[in-house]
Amino acid sequence: VDGEKELPANRRPQLMQLGGREGLEGWRWIFILEGVLTCCLGVAGYWLLVDFPDSKRKSWSFIGARERAWVVSRIARDRGDAGSEPFNLGKWLGAGADWKIWCYALIFFNSTTMSYALAYTLPILLNANLGFTVAESQCLVAPPYAFAGFVMLVTGWMGDKFRVRGPVIIINMVIALVGLPIMGFHPDPKVRYFGVFLVTAGANSNIPAVMGFQANNIRGQWKRAFCSATLVGFGGIGGIAGSLVFREQDKLTGYKPGYYACIACALLNIVLVLVCDLAFYRKNKKADRGEIQLEVHDVRPPLSVSLFSYCFSPLLPRVILRPRNASADDWPQENATSDFRYTY
Repeated sequence: VDGEKELPANRRPQLMQLGGREGLEGWRWIFILEGVLTCCLGVAGYWLLVDFPDSKRKSWSFIGARERAWVVSRIARDRGDAGSEPFNLGKWLGAGADWKIWCYALIFFNSTTMSYALAYTLPILLNANLGFTVAESQCLVAPPYAFAGFVMLVTGWMGDKFRVRGPVIIINMVIALVGLPIMGFHPDPKVRYFGVFLVTAGANSNIPAVMGFQANNIRGQWKRAFCSATLVGFGGIGGIAGSLVFREQDKLTGYKPGYYACIACALLNIVLVLVCDLAFYRKNKKADRGEIQLEVHDVRPPLSVSLFSYCFSPLLPRVILRPRNASADDWPQENATSDFRYTY
């Protein structure tokens, strides 16, 4: 916190110049203003966030009735679980018997462990390990995260372009694996700072990639609910583990145990993705031969929308939505569950 005194006032970060106002240090003002902005965005999110397409709640006309019907129809044809059904404890707990759910959770745990480790201690690493001043370290934290946002967009676009998810995670982890030795062991601080860019990009870009990986390969409302709970839970545990990666007692070693831990997390993620993708490949082939149906857990529930149908254009399929009290047999047959395939 004394780093704000290392530079002349006109060269300090702008928010740090608030030091002394109302008896608070500059770094406290940073957290206060960030917290106020977060709370304001959180309140605004109630009106800005768009609800599920089949919801009756108005979402500032983000999409109209035709577009919402099209989205629901696409989900129904892809997964057959666009609607919801009453809570079933057996189905919810039974999802835990699927080993893939725990793989998704562990991949997310490894990813959040690395990302939280950087979020908690990157200024300390830049100062104590790379040799920058405290004030310089505070300023140098931002550029790697801006680069991570760019990498996140590029890898996300690639995943959608080629319809893959696992390879995106592997690419992110390879980026992190290249950056970790550079960041931890290269003698030149400037080169090590380049490594910070790679590690930050690989770790943080993996968060949405893992979410997409599990979302595309889970089917059924309550299995999806269980998977979301485990994913978020393991992500929170990763936050706890991330606070223990770069420990103060490892300072004299150059925080080597922390770098080794991050390397282990990245390598384990690659192994888990390869295991999942191999299993997906084999099951998809069996499904193609008609031997099995994939992810058949829930009967397709009815949608909470009124009965209507219309054809958007010759290029789009005819959309048919059923009322809330419709039975599973009333759904159009093009919604066949046998069409589902895992996404590698």
